[in-house]
Amino acid sequence: MPKSRPEEPLVPLRSLDELWFQVGGTLCNLECNHCFISCSPQNNSFGFLDFDSVAQRLEESQRFGVKEYYFTGGEPFLNKDLPRILEEALKYGPATVLTNGIVFTQRLVDKLHTIASASRYSLELRVSIDGYTAKMNDPIRGEGTFVSAMKGVHQLVEAGFLPIITMTQTWPHEETANVFKRFTRLLKENGYERPRIKILPTIHLGMEETRSRPYQADERITRDMLDSFDLDNLLCHHSRIVTDRGVAVCPLLIEQPNAHRGTTLGEATQPFAVTHNACFTCYLYGTICSNSGAALSQTDR
Repeated sequence: MPKSRPEEPLVPLRSLDELWFQVGGTLCNLECNHCFISCSPQNNSFGFLDFDSVAQRLEESQRFGVKEYYFTGGEPFLNKDLPRILEEALKYGPATVLTNGIVFTQRLVDKLHTIASASRYSLELRVSIDGYTAKMNDPIRGEGTFVSAMKGVHQLVEAGFLPIITMTQTWPHEETANVFKRFTRLLKENGYERPRIKILPTIHLGMEETRSRPYQADERITRDMLDSFDLDNLLCHHSRIVTDRGVAVCPLLIEQPNAHRGTTLGEATQPFAVTHNACFTCYLYGTICSNSGAALSQTDR
């Protein structure tokens, strides 16, 4: 494991509140041009996690007091073990799946409803849609994806779920209120009476470097910036992610070798030097990966 230099801005692991699983690796049925780890139908740089490996980490997580679990990819539902994995995870705590919503069949949605109904803990589904029209979404996520993802949202709502719709901000800041308002109206018109929407900042890694721009040299956290800063706003202060290569500090940095902290959760408890440019985005916007944070809004108006 790489050693940090004394002058680097270090963030300790306060507690392991959230445990993530890169259960879908980097394989995805889409090839979104803003994906920060360049997931695609051809990207196998990270592999699936099977049921046994996840179950082992779930058991290990109990020693650290983990409170909730997240499952991401790639597209997590390409992993055929995922329903069984979720059934197991929900024995330990609340679980969230980050999905593009296009893979849903009625059979799968019914299965998820059965799994969720049998647990004392909640199952959250986060569906990525990057605009309130096909004209906004499809140039980023692919032709026809808006209609397909909205169909998936409708299926989830009909089954009793309250999916969190995540939108990566690819529009000017001054348009955000209007985008939120219009998407909220659209969701209500499609039967989602109290829609939940989370707007995410762009992460200038992977495909996004080409779509917009790479990070600038000065977009970094310094030690002085952490003085009097609430470290809970940084995911690495209370979270880790399991991949098929071991345990890394956060979902944004799985491709960075020095972000991998070991092969077990115990080995991954060391402090982390938040020197990557993507850490600067977390510094500005808070815990952008988790369900909490200022970017999450729910409306009932």
